[in-house]
Amino acid sequence: MNARYAGYLFCALAMLGVGSTVVVSKSIAAGLPPFSATALRFAIAFPLFVLAMRWRGVRWPRLDRRDTLLVIAQAGAGSVGYTVLLISGMKLASAADAGVIAGTLPAVSALVAMLALGERPAPALIGAIVLATAGVLVCTVRLDDFTAPHAARSLAGNALVFAAIVCEALFILLNRKLRAPVAPLPLSALMCGIGFAVSIVPALFEQPWNVPVDVSALVGVLYYALVPTVAGFMLWYAGAARISGAEAGLMTALVPVSTVALAALVLGEAVSAAQLTGVACVLGAVLLATFGQMRTVRGAA
Repeated sequence: MNARYAGYLFCALAMLGVGSTVVVSKSIAAGLPPFSATALRFAIAFPLFVLAMRWRGVRWPRLDRRDTLLVIAQAGAGSVGYTVLLISGMKLASAADAGVIAGTLPAVSALVAMLALGERPAPALIGAIVLATAGVLVCTVRLDDFTAPHAARSLAGNALVFAAIVCEALFILLNRKLRAPVAPLPLSALMCGIGFAVSIVPALFEQPWNVPVDVSALVGVLYYALVPTVAGFMLWYAGAARISGAEAGLMTALVPVSTVALAALVLGEAVSAAQLTGVACVLGAVLLATFGQMRTVRGAA
């Protein structure tokens, strides 16, 4: 297979895995407390990353105090915060709505960089942020639902999912602030190891041993650890090494599409016209941001 097409395939498969985390979090939320599920996810994934490091002869990075604190903050936001908030949100939100919200990550990341770093956005990026925001509003804020008894729960769930995306955006931002870049494999291992250390204490307060055993939730955590976490890492970086960063970014458009499709096929959720409109807006935002990045890179060359 051509290396470029292989890159597209690997990145696409990785993003399909990311999209499935929203759906699988629905079953996890029904049977496990959020911090307990998060700690179990990292307890499974961490030793696998360590084995991969030993197999490839990769050493642990040597970080100064500032970078060590940044890596801990990354793990707290992008690993623990994202997982806990997503699982908590999926108790209340529909998977289709959550998938559209998850697809706004590129635009949210750009907005966080603007606010936190004072970066000056290109017009295409501003348009992408506006489109992504419109997509979320269209699919999650429906005026005729405010009188429904489930409306408050649904809005609260959507807010938690969006908070999870903000945590993931902070992860991306903090990674850019590291003085010494860390290779993807040891960084993933660090995220899992620190994520476990951060989540295990609140998990003990949840007393998961008193929760009735839910096989589907445990299978969901196992899937989350093995497929989107470990396999997703391998696929994403294998694909990103074969294509440009802008082309890899374009593959994130598959997240809302795959989530909405899986919500319908696996969970049997009805997909509304508003949700499809939201998906279209988010896809447009990703395309606009990606092609805007391509033009910026070409203009600088």
